[in-house]
Amino acid sequence: MRFLSLGFLGALFALIFSAAAPAAYAQDKAQAVFAGGCFWCMESDMGHIPGVLSVESGYTGGKEKNPTYRQVAMHQTGHYESVRITYDPKKVTYEQLLSRYWPLIDPTDAGGQFCDRGQSYAPAIFVTPEQKAAAEASKKKIIASGRVNGTVIVPILPLGDFWPAEEYHRDYAKNNKAAYDNYRRGCGRDQILAQVWKPIG
Repeated sequence: MRFLSLGFLGALFALIFSAAAPAAYAQDKAQAVFAGGCFWCMESDMGHIPGVLSVESGYTGGKEKNPTYRQVAMHQTGHYESVRITYDPKKVTYEQLLSRYWPLIDPTDAGGQFCDRGQSYAPAIFVTPEQKAAAEASKKKIIASGRVNGTVIVPILPLGDFWPAEEYHRDYAKNNKAAYDNYRRGCGRDQILAQVWKPIG
C-alpha cells in the first residue's frame, strides 16, 4: 500500500510539474510588435535594449498571407514593415519598451517615416488585448509631455499575423554595416528625429 501511494504521488507530481512548466517558460519570454518605418533601423535600435532577447523584421497589419517585401513596399497588401521583439519581462517591461520606441520614430508623420513614404512605412503599435491599456497610456503620456513638435498620430492596432521578412533583411545593420550606415544617413532619420523631439529638461 505504501508503494502504491508513493507511486501515485510521484505520478501526480510529474503531472503537475509538466503542466506548470509551459506557464513558467511563457513568463520568461514575452513579445511586442512595433512599426516605425524601415525595419532595418528599428531592428538595430531596439536590439540594443538590455533585456531584449531578439528582434525580428517582418510584416503585419495586412490580410495577405505570406506577403513579400516587393508586395509590401509597393503598398499592395496593407502590411506595415514592423519588428517583433522577444524580451525577458523580468529584465525589461512592456512599458519600458514603449518608452524606448517613441523617440525612435517621427510620431507626427502618418504618411511614412523619413525618406520612406507610404502606408507600409507608417508608424503603429500592434497590441494584444493585454497590452492595449499600456500602449494607450504610453501614448497619452507622450502627448502630455509636450516633447513632440507636432500632433501625435500613431495608431494603436490589434495584433494579427506577423510574417517574418526575407532572410536578407534580417540583421541587416550588422551584416551590411556600410550599406546600412549610408542608407540611414541618406534618409535623414537621425536629423529629423532631432527636429521632431524636444530635448529633455
